[in-house]
Amino acid sequence: MLKDYETETTPRTHSTALLVVLAVALVAALGSLIWSFAISGRVSRQETELTDARADNAKLSSELRETEARLKVAQQELGDSLGLTQKQMEASAQEILRKEQADSRRLETAQKQTAQQVNAVQGDVNAVKTDVGGVKTDLTKTQGDLATAVTQLQSMKGDLDNHSTLIARNHDELEVLKHKGDKNYYEFTLVKGQRKPVGTISLELRKVDAKRNRFTLNVYSDDKTYEKKDRNLNEPLQFYSGKDPMLFEIVINSVSGKNTVSGYLATPKNAPAPTTVQ
Repeated sequence: MLKDYETETTPRTHSTALLVVLAVALVAALGSLIWSFAISGRVSRQETELTDARADNAKLSSELRETEARLKVAQQELGDSLGLTQKQMEASAQEILRKEQADSRRLETAQKQTAQQVNAVQGDVNAVKTDVGGVKTDLTKTQGDLATAVTQLQSMKGDLDNHSTLIARNHDELEVLKHKGDKNYYEFTLVKGQRKPVGTISLELRKVDAKRNRFTLNVYSDDKTYEKKDRNLNEPLQFYSGKDPMLFEIVINSVSGKNTVSGYLATPKNAPAPTTVQ
């Protein structure tokens, strides 16, 4: 009876164990299937995402190629534009350089001309200095000669004031008196019987004594007549003339024949000048 029980129990035990193993295997298979589905879905999503990414990359690559093409075109146009500007700049630079060189040459030429002119002017200045030195020497000599000539002039007393006055006995001595600059001098020649304007007055020769070198003449001044009768050569003949009376002098220093005498009129430096100098 006991054996039968054991024999019956053992198969049941084996059947239970088998069921458990089958159940575990089923669960494992089911789990594997679920995991496989999950992995498959994930892989599908990743494949989709990868495809989308590839499509985006392709689009970006296309846009990049298009952008690069446009950039190349723009670079080419810019290069052409810059190349033209560069040529113009080079041409302009060459033109400026030529102008600067021309200006430099003109400036150099002008400087040389200026230097030559300065040297010429310096030479002229030196020449003028030499001439001035010569003039100074001549002036000193002239002043010395004038002083010597003045000392040689004859001093005579006037017929009115009896004061001594220097007279000229000829043309050369008269030039000496003129250089002194003390008075105004007017040379004249009178012919007998002719009234002649001299300075601001008039003179008329009335008589000539050639043997004794004597003469007589009339002086016409300020509507007055002064007779200088029987006078000698180189004698100062004095009279007053003008609104503010000033002392005038007449000197006859040569007699030519019976009808002609020559001499000069001396007036103060501030005396009125004649309208026409005779």
